Amino acid sequence: MRIIRTVAELRHWSRQERSSGKSVGLVPTMGALHRGHASLIRAARASCGSAAVSIFVNPTQFGPNEDFARYPRSFDTDCALAEAEGADVVFAPAVEEIYPSGAATFVEVEGLSDRLDGASRPGHFRGVATVVSKLLIAAEPDRAFFGQKDAAQCAVVRRMVADLRLGTEIVVCPIVREPDGLALSSRNVYLSPAERTQALVLSRAVRQSEALVASGDRRAAPLLEAADKTLAAEPSVRVDYIAVVDWATLMPVEVAVPGTLFAVAAYIGPTRLIDNAIFR
Repeated sequence: MRIIRTVAELRHWSRQERSSGKSVGLVPTMGALHRGHASLIRAARASCGSAAVSIFVNPTQFGPNEDFARYPRSFDTDCALAEAEGADVVFAPAVEEIYPSGAATFVEVEGLSDRLDGASRPGHFRGVATVVSKLLIAAEPDRAFFGQKDAAQCAVVRRMVADLRLGTEIVVCPIVREPDGLALSSRNVYLSPAERTQALVLSRAVRQSEALVASGDRRAAPLLEAADKTLAAEPSVRVDYIAVVDWATLMPVEVAVPGTLFAVAAYIGPTRLIDNAIFR
């Protein structure tokens, strides 16, 4: 497995792979890789002839009081996992390689960027759209693989790719969970043992929403009310949002249909976690 540091080298590798008849899959990450990321790498490897993993903690998607400085970084361990799962390349650029001195161009998906996580984290999706567009331009992948846990991010990226007519197919892979239901997240390492137990309330709210829809009640109001009661059972958990929205637009809906997104975000202590379900 190769470690690549520059855009020029990544682009050269990608073009070489495709000129030899292979397709290229890209898994964009911020590192601190876990089994969820491993599932994305495996999906890229199974779907494409060559697989690249980017590891870049993107400063532009963090707010001024967020955890950029302490975001978990474990590069050697990440590379070992990527190699074990079949990645051909790890792209690990310096900040200056992605954001050259004097860079003044950013990408913003109007409307979507202000919804769900974008409402509580102003500028977050602007940073996401900018870095993902840069990675897609650099790697020129046939497919890029994202996890459903970041469902709102996936909606923003899909819209950006469609609007800019980029040639990459966006593939969204299922959430990977711990045996007790907690969605895997790089930020789970922040949780104390007590907070780890409290965090399970998010997956309980998700499972409850799925059960209500499966029972035939697809109205958004009862789904939201039930989730609110479930989350209120953990008084130390501070809810950011609970939403039932169209996955493409992130706009609220009154009745869930196939493809509707149920999403929840909450603070467990100082740690903000998200979870969701897509109703099938």
